[in-house]
Amino acid sequence: MAEPAPARRDEAVLFALPPLPYAAGALAPVLSAETLEIHHGRHHARYVETLNRLLAEQNFSAHRLEEVVRIALGCGAKGLFDNAAQAWNHAFFWESMSAAPSAPAGALGAAITAGFGGLDALGRRFVAEGTGHFGSGWVWLIAKRDRLEVISTHDAGSPIVEDGVTPLLACDVWEHAYYIDHRQDRAGWLTAWWTTLANWRFAERQYAAALGRGEPWRYPAPR
Repeated sequence: MAEPAPARRDEAVLFALPPLPYAAGALAPVLSAETLEIHHGRHHARYVETLNRLLAEQNFSAHRLEEVVRIALGCGAKGLFDNAAQAWNHAFFWESMSAAPSAPAGALGAAITAGFGGLDALGRRFVAEGTGHFGSGWVWLIAKRDRLEVISTHDAGSPIVEDGVTPLLACDVWEHAYYIDHRQDRAGWLTAWWTTLANWRFAERQYAAALGRGEPWRYPAPR
């Protein structure tokens, strides 16, 4: 992959920390306000801050964060990749949750039934994947065109680096994501997340995009 194009210092790409799409206490008791304030306001904010510093230091020019993630991986810029991917993953994670319980419907609901036998079976697969992932990372429901898969990625790994893959939902299995509320019980965290917080309206829009019916979610454009 080509090296990133140089940019003038006054053209530095600056990404903002997206606000949470709900109040900090809206996801309690599965996620407390304390967890969200620390996770979003400190962990996520630090990734964005470091990302912007590295972009300026490396004279890196890119139009969207998705592009930064892919180019940084391709040219071996590990620090830049880690912070860019974590900024993206976290923003997607916030969108993957909702305070309003829902269930998948329409084309996504049909795909879940066809691929997994139903939502309960998919939930067991999702929880098992995240629980079995050694160390820090993420568990994802993704679409490869119309076919659904459950995968996990390690550390900052993200499915957006793969062609033809559209993430539908993501849950954070870094320990800081759940330790305040669930201690070391990762399986309990994932089960509560899946049954209570998964944002199926968002996942339906993402699946429609995977089928070519609209655009997938993207990180807010740089200033």
